[in-house]
Amino acid sequence: MSTILGIDIGGSGIKANLVDTATGELRAERFKLPTPDPSLPQEVAAVVGKMVEHFQYQGPVGCTFPAIVKDGVTLSAANVHKSWIGCRAAELFGSVTGQQVLVVNDADAAGVAEVAFGAARERSGVVVILTLGTGIGSAVFLDGRLLPNTEFGHLQFAGHESVEDWAAASVKDTENLSWAAWASRLDAFLQHLDKVLSPDLIVLGGGVSRKWEKWAHGLTVDVEVVPAALRNEAGIVGAAVLAARHFAPDG
Repeated sequence: MSTILGIDIGGSGIKANLVDTATGELRAERFKLPTPDPSLPQEVAAVVGKMVEHFQYQGPVGCTFPAIVKDGVTLSAANVHKSWIGCRAAELFGSVTGQQVLVVNDADAAGVAEVAFGAARERSGVVVILTLGTGIGSAVFLDGRLLPNTEFGHLQFAGHESVEDWAAASVKDTENLSWAAWASRLDAFLQHLDKVLSPDLIVLGGGVSRKWEKWAHGLTVDVEVVPAALRNEAGIVGAAVLAARHFAPDG
């Protein structure tokens, strides 16, 4: 069970690919569709079904979701429709696709991919991975072991109810911020995380990581900070890896 379909559900888009879970390599061309608006459970599930059909895939599926996820149930809904709160997402996706589906927090999946194959590979100590996009996702690892569902992007910060409302990558566009102004906001948040967690490494991912050279010089936090190696594909890879582990014969 080496090649697994990974699906990454975001606030604006849903993307998928076949992943070699032994190496982290993508086995096909990425397929992407817009996230339905409104992002109701049945509507999103229909897109997940289209992903499985597109790859003519049969087998376990790993699927990320931008929420707290426990035992396949989504328990929050910051950037999706509120009807996801309490939704049995794994059962819903399984019924639509006819496959076994593991649903996990999106940033946790991206973090797993970076620890297994990317910028945090073979790194010990405390590693914090942030995904910068519509919101801010987070994953925390201690010596390679995940602390799930941290959701640091929902912390109150700088007078805002949620720090992602002030420093997510999407805010740069909505407020027409310069790279320097946006990086300064992100840096302030990283300084706060450093005081609380004293991490040994911070990995920054999401689509904005592709433009690292435009804003990295604005980060002054006294911690090693690096861009995600898998960039915007980390969620897909991590979802597939976690599904391979979860559905392995030995559990």
